[in-house]
Amino acid sequence: MQCDSLWTDVHVATMRGATAAAGYGEVRDAALAVLNGRVAWIGARSDLPADLRAARTIDGAGAWITPGLIDCHTHVVYAGNRSDEFEARLEGASYAEIAQRGGGILSTVRATRAASEDELYRVSAARVRRLLTEGVTTIEIKSGYGLDLDSERKALRVARRLGRELPLTVRTTFLGAHALPPEFAGRADDYINEVCNTMLPTLAREGLVDAVDAFCESIGFSPAQCERVFRAAREVGLRVKLHAEQLSDQGGAELVARYGGLSADHLEWLSASGVEAMSKTGTVAVLLPGAFYFLRETRLPPVESLRKAGVRIAVATDCNPGTSPLTSLLLAINMACTLFRLTPAEALAGVTINAAHALALHEECGTLEPGKRADFVLWDIARPADLAYSIGSNPCRAIVRAGRSVDEAMAA
Repeated sequence: MQCDSLWTDVHVATMRGATAAAGYGEVRDAALAVLNGRVAWIGARSDLPADLRAARTIDGAGAWITPGLIDCHTHVVYAGNRSDEFEARLEGASYAEIAQRGGGILSTVRATRAASEDELYRVSAARVRRLLTEGVTTIEIKSGYGLDLDSERKALRVARRLGRELPLTVRTTFLGAHALPPEFAGRADDYINEVCNTMLPTLAREGLVDAVDAFCESIGFSPAQCERVFRAAREVGLRVKLHAEQLSDQGGAELVARYGGLSADHLEWLSASGVEAMSKTGTVAVLLPGAFYFLRETRLPPVESLRKAGVRIAVATDCNPGTSPLTSLLLAINMACTLFRLTPAEALAGVTINAAHALALHEECGTLEPGKRADFVLWDIARPADLAYSIGSNPCRAIVRAGRSVDEAMAA
């Protein structure tokens, strides 16, 4: 058996069958072989095939290996800065007052529309590189700060470019139904017509979209308007997901489950009927503790109900300028444990196998097993729970994507 590289003297958290009870799918004193960018063999070092030959053998010096981390919900492509709004909220200003001053999502829309494609790439790449340094090898990037065809196209082109020029996998999501742009003020249905009849078909035809999202909320779009977006997505053959039940129960989880949605995200106000609907269709619950923390929310998502119903739970940064300016998935793991009471094993599954399911990439990544892409991270830790335990540290020693060192790829 010939392979390109063989990693030895490591412990591996494969995340196969990982649950709160079952742990991390651990293999101690392990070895991992890579061929053509994929895992060729993995198991206890004592069980290595006698005929295995490697072009290169790497001594892991006792490191732990996990699958490459997956950030399955981000808005990382945007221009501008909203720290002034953060300061204003701390000084007592309400969200409505900030919006009346021209702030909120529309301030980011103005900055993103005004930025050139190269400038938008530059500022977005800086954020993505911060995620990369913590072992993120796959990321979802939403549009939604353009809100017209040309600006949404620009954002999605930048997202595709990030996937070409940086050593990570990018999945793009069209979020045209994020907010009502100023030129459609008072005409939400007309804007949804534009999203469904012009923007989505055009961007899908240009190959810029992998999935479709919407913001179903009293300050966003109604369930009926979001359903129109879902129907349009179905017409062009794209899967859907939804910002659901963040600030109120709009029945969004049931809606997205009805359309076989990949995920429902936020979910602080998720109802029992929403949990049941997601359980029946396999829709992933994506928890976003950064937004919960940044907005100082108090209502917790119903984690125990999701557990009992067997709903997969993912965790993501929700990196965005207004409610979660977070570029640390490791911190999101810690927050998921401390704020939402996930176990460390659940939180790590939330940024590996369950996040892969939220992006329909579970056949490619999210666990370490033969045939899957060789995306993995070496960590200087004593046990996998350390990734959830330590606040503000980054024990990442090395990152491998598709069998190739990320450091080497960045230098090339």
